[in-house]
Amino acid sequence: MKIITQTPRLIIREFNLSDAQAVYDFNAPKEVNLYTGDAGMCESVNDAQKIITDIWLKEYQSIGFGRWAVVLKETGKVIGFCGFKNETRINEIDIGYRLHPDFWGRGLATEANKACIEYAKQHMALNFVVGDAVAENTASINILRKLGMHFIKTYQEKDWLLHRYGMNLR
Repeated sequence: MKIITQTPRLIIREFNLSDAQAVYDFNAPKEVNLYTGDAGMCESVNDAQKIITDIWLKEYQSIGFGRWAVVLKETGKVIGFCGFKNETRINEIDIGYRLHPDFWGRGLATEANKACIEYAKQHMALNFVVGDAVAENTASINILRKLGMHFIKTYQEKDWLLHRYGMNLR
């Protein structure tokens, strides 16, 4: 289990198969995936195991990074994910985050992703990252702004109107 970085409240680390229940738990509430396009992808612990194995572990091995587990230091509990994804759909490196709703509104997504950005600046060969958020998802847009990202464009994808933000890391 590789630790990526830490903050005063969080440990950011790679996922492993023992996290499957936690991955299911933070994806289970409907409001978590309301704006992600991932609704229905994680409906069981078995689905969570497949996400860990077929996506995150493969990305760690093939490109050296992927979404990372957000662990609350005080309890040792995995409460969500943060970090980067090589988003081939848009040919960009995307920063993303997802937390269980019990942990919303505490600044944890901002804290986790600021730490990821600092880690990337020091240890990764990334020059530029983007973050996309559905126009109605003002909480996520606020996080992207707090990370220091600037507005790039608005675009339509399927039924979603999205805002893209970006930032240079070099």
